Amino acid sequence: EFGVDLETGFLLYGPPGCGKTLIAKAVANEAGANFIHIKGPELLNKYVGESELAVRTLFSRARTCSPCILFFDEVDALTTKRGKEGGWVVERLLNQLLIELDGADKRKGVFVIGATNRPDVMDRAVLRPGRFGKLLYVPLPTPDERGLILEALARKKPIDDSVDLHTIAQSKFCENLSGADLAAMMNEAAMAALEDKLISSKSSSDVTPFTIKLTHFEQALSKISPSVSELQIQRYKTLSETFKAA
Repeated sequence: EFGVDLETGFLLYGPPGCGKTLIAKAVANEAGANFIHIKGPELLNKYVGESELAVRTLFSRARTCSPCILFFDEVDALTTKRGKEGGWVVERLLNQLLIELDGADKRKGVFVIGATNRPDVMDRAVLRPGRFGKLLYVPLPTPDERGLILEALARKKPIDDSVDLHTIAQSKFCENLSGADLAAMMNEAAMAALEDKLISSKSSSDVTPFTIKLTHFEQALSKISPSVSELQIQRYKTLSETFKAA
């Protein structure tokens, strides 16, 4: 009615382990769309024409099963700045990808989402409107979001009633932990509880169900450190501001 062209290409960028892939899957699920997941490096092939053919085949497959979300994980591997690292294989593949992205009118019902930890190395031609024209920053989770993540991770685990996951999430020990870091922490806590159970079962006939207690989380947090440094966090924030201003 208003003659507005809807964006069909989106780029999720930010620190690793923050759920970019989960976001893409959730979007497909909410939209009732098919989901095709491809890791960028898997398309790279040293034989002439093979990588370009793989890209064409992917988009053709997406068109045949629309509505569809075509998700390129580690998309920076396919879109490094021309004339830089990667050589002619990446450059030829990038050119083919641009051709496919420009053909939005021929792929009705197909949306493309890319995910990267390194948007700064991507060729700027890829980030134009009509291609990966909508850039969305996926930062580290906030304290409240960390609590929700821990709740989701704990759904099938025997967490002791005395444990307040949101209090743990708010603690300084969880500061700057990514979703992946929190998952590793939860697994460490479960392992600590399992070890206690095994030790107890050897010395006692008590069959009381074992639970994951606060002490187990404390043990886990002593082993887990942020996978994203303060310097990296600042770089992502600067990148986000740069993209907003562009």
